[in-house]
Amino acid sequence: MEISIQEIRDGNNKTFDKVYALYHTKLYFYVLKYTQSAYLSEEAVQLTFIRMWERRQQLSTEVELSRQIFRIAQSTMIDLLRKEGSYTKQHIAPTEAAQSVFIEMDTVHKDELRRLQTLVEDLSPARKMIFKLSRFEELSHKEIAQQLSISPKTVENHIGRALRQLKDKLLLLF
Repeated sequence: MEISIQEIRDGNNKTFDKVYALYHTKLYFYVLKYTQSAYLSEEAVQLTFIRMWERRQQLSTEVELSRQIFRIAQSTMIDLLRKEGSYTKQHIAPTEAAQSVFIEMDTVHKDELRRLQTLVEDLSPARKMIFKLSRFEELSHKEIAQQLSISPKTVENHIGRALRQLKDKLLLLF
């Protein structure tokens, strides 16, 4: 079955369906081999095809489609594992010396995170709410503006001022 990368780049749904049918199972077992999780495997495969379709204009006609798909799948799998927090736990076996460094770094990061959380709590109520929606709930400026019935520019201004305020206070701490 010959598949034209250019047809995919042009948005041909039938060609995309052929690619999906041809690679879905292969990608599933490829990811399953590394994650040992049916859920993560299915999620990674779906996200791989979504990313491929969304970025189809960036597909190279000079590189085999299978290489490009598996590269996208690998990147997607790593992203998912990082989000799950299991990438380092399952795939990296640190030595004792490295473990002590990780523990020390983890303690330092926890302290810094607590300081940062304290500084965020010191922001004005509106600025704190907007900052948390943006950075912790990962909402866009437009989504925050709609949710709070304010303009996106106001959201942008609050986030900019919050970042400057946090940066200034963090510089004083260190």
